[in-house]
Amino acid sequence: MNTKYIDLIEQTFDFPQEEFKIVKGKLFWHGINLMELAAKYGAPLKFTYLPKISENINKAKIWFNTSIEKNNYKGKYFYSYCTKSSHFKHVLHEALQNDIHIETSSAFDIDIVNNLIAEGKIKDTTYIVCNGFKREQYINNISDLINSGHKNCIPIIDNYEELPLLQKEITKRFKVGIRIASEEEPKFEFYTSRLGIGYKNIVSFYEREISKNKQVDLKMLHFFINTGIKDNAYYWNELMKCLTVYINLKKVCSTLDSLNIGGGFPIKSSLAFDYDYAYMIDEIIIQIQQACNEAGVDVPNIFTEFGSFTVGESGAAIYEVLYQKKQNDRERWNMINSSFITTLPDSWAINKRFIMLPVNKWNHKYERVLLGGLTCDSDDYYNSEQHVNGIYLPIYEKENPLYIGFFNTGAYQESIGGFGGLQHCLIPHPKHLIIDRDEYGNLTTRIFKEQQKSSELLSILGYGEATEKENQEEKLINEELQEV
Repeated sequence: MNTKYIDLIEQTFDFPQEEFKIVKGKLFWHGINLMELAAKYGAPLKFTYLPKISENINKAKIWFNTSIEKNNYKGKYFYSYCTKSSHFKHVLHEALQNDIHIETSSAFDIDIVNNLIAEGKIKDTTYIVCNGFKREQYINNISDLINSGHKNCIPIIDNYEELPLLQKEITKRFKVGIRIASEEEPKFEFYTSRLGIGYKNIVSFYEREISKNKQVDLKMLHFFINTGIKDNAYYWNELMKCLTVYINLKKVCSTLDSLNIGGGFPIKSSLAFDYDYAYMIDEIIIQIQQACNEAGVDVPNIFTEFGSFTVGESGAAIYEVLYQKKQNDRERWNMINSSFITTLPDSWAINKRFIMLPVNKWNHKYERVLLGGLTCDSDDYYNSEQHVNGIYLPIYEKENPLYIGFFNTGAYQESIGGFGGLQHCLIPHPKHLIIDRDEYGNLTTRIFKEQQKSSELLSILGYGEATEKENQEEKLINEELQEV
């Protein structure tokens, strides 16, 4: 009988897959022996595999440029990275090696941009697309960046007040974009996005505020769909409405030459994931080209803003199953040595599912379980996979610990979880590794952040202040004793 865990996976999916393979009952991810990693650095453990970032960026570039060439599309393609997905320096450094552009969403983002400019990572040719609702500090930081000479900074106008605020602070002629307030899917609690300016108001806003404005050039129309780029009626309908606005705007605005189609590509969240990226890109190019040709206007340059697609598949986490609790006749709770709420907050907040696989014991029998976190919160659990109604893992054995991995966790989880700050029930944030390959293709690892210590959390809570005071007093006493 096929009763081993590996039999279950091989019968359910096309397995092994590009990034996953099994060697002697242990899981390898992108050629990384995860059991060796856990043995060396311990668990819980989070890690970022940097080469995957460059791989995904270049895949998208190839797909877009292939479609542009095939369809004889006259515009250019610009890949932008949404920094809000992961602001970490190692992520930005890896991404910027691939001749990309940056999308920001808040005032402090510009401080990161300035740091990267000083390091030579961001060039004069790099576009900085500034999104989000802009208040005083964000306005000032954008203005300082433009005034310093970065000509390719494009603030995206989100509301009517932002343009005069920018004009007041910027001393040069500058470019802007306008964001369309897209209509949300019917299942949403509201009808129109809070971000951007309504479809029907954009042309009149341009004619009223920009057309005769000697300080401002409109360069970009920004279109964003919250649910991402999907092959469904909702997405195509919104794209066509966006193209109608672009065409009407282009007819009265000669400086408009770019369309930012926003909205990200999905990433792999299951072993059964199936998404035809090349087809979707080809259809987008064809739809834009056809609409513009029929209207007799030039096609736009195309900008995309990919956050999760850029960095999501580079991240993973490993946990150890500490104990199994049998709560009744049917439910077995495998308790991990961390918390889902703190380390994978999207699994709790928006019921997001990641690829979850055991790291070891693939040749053991399996059982149906629930996964529970360490906090005393009833919501700290992970209960189902997208492809089945429950979770199946190799059987629990106290003497032979089970390790489990969650994959493609690289986007948003650290930011939402408050990396380096307070964690729910004071469960410490795991150790974080950065994994790369050298010029010969050999794996390299370095510790980016050790697991949080009690003293770090206590300091944030204010208890560290007393400790620091006590240490200072002790230092003074010792100095006085030495003098005596």
